[in-house]
Amino acid sequence: MNLYAIKSIYIFEMARTFRTLFQSIASPVISTSLYFVVFGSAIGSRIPEVGEVSYGAFIVPGLIMLSILTESISNASFGIYFPKFTGTIFEILSAPVSMIEILIGYVGAAATKSVMLGLIMLATASLFVPLQIKHPFMMVFFLILTAVSFSLFGFIIGIWADSFEKLQVIPMLIITPLVFLGGSFYSIDMLPPVWQTISRFNPVLYLVSGFRWSFYEIADVSVDQSIFMISIFLMICFVIVWAIFKTGYKIRK
Repeated sequence: MNLYAIKSIYIFEMARTFRTLFQSIASPVISTSLYFVVFGSAIGSRIPEVGEVSYGAFIVPGLIMLSILTESISNASFGIYFPKFTGTIFEILSAPVSMIEILIGYVGAAATKSVMLGLIMLATASLFVPLQIKHPFMMVFFLILTAVSFSLFGFIIGIWADSFEKLQVIPMLIITPLVFLGGSFYSIDMLPPVWQTISRFNPVLYLVSGFRWSFYEIADVSVDQSIFMISIFLMICFVIVWAIFKTGYKIRK
């Protein structure tokens, strides 16, 4: 294992985050804090409790998961797309660095940023709504597993994209709507039976549900199902990345 290569990629990616601190950390934290203020303090106090939890506290896991997903994809996709854009990716590919080492460097850095962001948002949310975390280890487990899975997904998007516009298409048109329709702001028990069935085909539901269970022990699907679905998604992404490096799809001319 080439630890020097992994360390170099990881430090370079993390340094980019700290150079653009306002864009990478402050901006998403401020945006999500506005949700806490509006839905948690203002509107949430007038909405009935959901599963014996105040509405403001109920939506916190969903909002954090929304940011984790979008930031993981954004960080990882831009991280690998920019070397493609500038042509420096060929230096990495020609160096004695394996696919696993490249993945650990880029995906590890993207996931680290997302986990940091999630923890900052969690601390921020505690200022606006009363929170309780009944299973802190499971909360961290879901946080890391989701960050790694969607950083891998973002890595795939970064390789697939050949323009900055394509880099934003999937997160904006697919991921964000799936998160909003995945139980971030409500329990699927509130929906008509038909929409409950349709919602179960939304993979984001399992992420939000498992993450929320670690807070309040309330969930739309079982924790085992949540872990199983995230693990399946992680394996699919890993196989796709392996196939990309094996075939050189869009990374070798």
